[in-house]
Amino acid sequence: MLLISLYPWIKAFHVISLIAWMAATFYLPRLYVYHCQVPIGSAESERFKIMERRLLKQIMTPAMIATWVFGIILLMTPGVVVWSTGWWYVKLICVLGLTGFHGATSKWRKDFLNDRNRRSEKFYRIANEVPTVLMVIVVIMVIVKPF
Repeated sequence: MLLISLYPWIKAFHVISLIAWMAATFYLPRLYVYHCQVPIGSAESERFKIMERRLLKQIMTPAMIATWVFGIILLMTPGVVVWSTGWWYVKLICVLGLTGFHGATSKWRKDFLNDRNRRSEKFYRIANEVPTVLMVIVVIMVIVKPF
C-alpha cells in the first residue's frame, strides 16, 4: 500500500530523471560533433574532454540510474502495469536501447579522452538522432498505449 500512496511522487521523480537523462543524451553527441572539429592536443580539445566527462559522470549517468530505479519501483507498484498489454514491453526495449546508447557514448568519450577518435563528425550527427527516435517511441507507448 505504501507504493500506491507514493505513486505520484515516484512517477514525478521518474519523469524528472528521464528529462535530465535525455537532455544529457541529446547534448553529449553534439559535443562530439564539435570535438571532431578541433585539433588533437589543442586547448579546445582538452576543454571538450572536461565538458564531456562532467556531462557524462555528473549528470547523464546519475540521471540514467535514477530513471531505472524509479522505473523499477513503478513496476513494483500494484496496478501500474497491466502485464498482458504490449506497450510497456516496447517501452522497455526502447529504454534498453537508450541504455545501450548511453554505454556507446561512454566508450566514444574514452576514445576522445585518449585521442583515438576515428569516427567522423557526420557519424556523431547521425548518432545524435538515435535517442530522439527512441524517446518518441517511449512517449507514444506511455501516453497512447496503442496495444
